[in-house]
Amino acid sequence: MPQLLAGRRVLVTGVLNEDSIAFAVAKNAQLMGADVILTGAGRAKRLTELTAKRLPEQAPVLEMDVTNDEQIEATVADVDARWGRLDGLVHAIAFGPSTTIGGEFVGVPFEDVSKAIHISTWSFARLGEAFRDLLRASDAASYVGLTFDASIAWPGYNWMGVCKAGLESANRYVARDFGPDGIRVNLVSAGPLRTVAAKSVGGFDALQQHFVARAPMHWDLKDPDPTGKVVCSLLSPMMPCVTGEIVHCDSGFHAVA
Repeated sequence: MPQLLAGRRVLVTGVLNEDSIAFAVAKNAQLMGADVILTGAGRAKRLTELTAKRLPEQAPVLEMDVTNDEQIEATVADVDARWGRLDGLVHAIAFGPSTTIGGEFVGVPFEDVSKAIHISTWSFARLGEAFRDLLRASDAASYVGLTFDASIAWPGYNWMGVCKAGLESANRYVARDFGPDGIRVNLVSAGPLRTVAAKSVGGFDALQQHFVARAPMHWDLKDPDPTGKVVCSLLSPMMPCVTGEIVHCDSGFHAVA
């Protein structure tokens, strides 16, 4: 494995199990030479701790709920004490109440929508703000988030699609503001994968079949590894002057009618 991240220090959020894109990012980052810290929140933190043991090197897991400012600041302080800088930050966090995914788009209570936007969209800017000073301390800092193509209305994706559209817009604004600090900010738009999150999306099975049939290149619904490697490429110093972008890792599906 090329040591693209040798000596780099990377914080990865959103690791739940080995099927997650975040796990593929953390695994490949370590194989490429990076030191990695994971974060988890609430009851899911236990899953993160168990999954961390399956990495090439067990990574420490810090408690960080992105809706809790005290936990965010405590994580920043912990990373600062350990490393004094941060070369890479990965936002792999999305959540919406069951009312926001599947069923009808209209008629969803605003309280549910606002929670989905808070966690899935606003937190991207909030984490960037919190870790900005540590990223500034790097000589080639990179902040990478995950999206699912928000240019069209997908079956069942509903308000999460709106959250991703907001995330894609937020990516451009954060990239604009962080550029003078030398911090690159990008998103990776992955094709559908059979993750824990995907199971909650109504109509996802039909979407998967259509995707596999139409993508110009082979797409493996069970393999998050290609997406993890693309994220690591963006985390590396080998992608200079690339910021505000949405890099598609979907075997070319987005490019065909």
